[in-house]
Amino acid sequence: MQMADVLGRTPRRSNARSNRTRILATARQKLRDNPDASLETIAQAAGVARRTLYGHFSSRPALIAALTQEAGRALQQAFAAARVPDAGPLEAMARMALAAWSVGDRYRMLISLGRRDLGEAEIRATLAPVREEAIATVRRGQEEGVFADHVPAPVLARALEALMLALADENAVSTWADPTGEAAATALLVAAGVTPQVAAFRVRDVLPSTGQAMACPPAGARSRLGADDRPGASAASRPSAHSH
Repeated sequence: MQMADVLGRTPRRSNARSNRTRILATARQKLRDNPDASLETIAQAAGVARRTLYGHFSSRPALIAALTQEAGRALQQAFAAARVPDAGPLEAMARMALAAWSVGDRYRMLISLGRRDLGEAEIRATLAPVREEAIATVRRGQEEGVFADHVPAPVLARALEALMLALADENAVSTWADPTGEAAATALLVAAGVTPQVAAFRVRDVLPSTGQAMACPPAGARSRLGADDRPGASAASRPSAHSH
């Protein structure tokens, strides 16, 4: 009897997990296309009864909160996967930009739906780990002379975040397309104070298709590349963040 009971419960737990996963995936799609999509619409599209959806998410805010937490985890995981030991601030920032681009749809949804349905405090809490990493990287780059220092690191980091979100919106709704995030990451580094040639080379250097990156930097950029990655290099020997 006990074995039958166990065997009887396992499929139910498995079905519950499957239903929750399907509901979240459907909600991401429906709310991305229409932020006003109702729970009934989402349930129908997910192929579950309304009571099943409500069994997992008692209200719209509860569903939005789950999507926001999922997006926050995806962004943290992308940052962690992109992180490499001893990377200079320029490389680290390029990697973070490309990582954010890889989860762009969830990232945009986290911001737009989170602010609308949950409030700014919830967004701050969800994004706190990745924002702290971005601020630390910007601060390190400013201290080493790699990034512009005309505004404090937290302000510059938030401005760069806003730029990435704007570019992600354009990538989603306009005819401009940036499938790998190369153009967006380059634009972010330029906004941080890096010369366009150096920014373009550094992003191409850390793209997943590293083997297809340029064998050498663009003409005129070679002397400015790599200084922030050299052990013991002084700030005075690094490329000027304001030279462009």
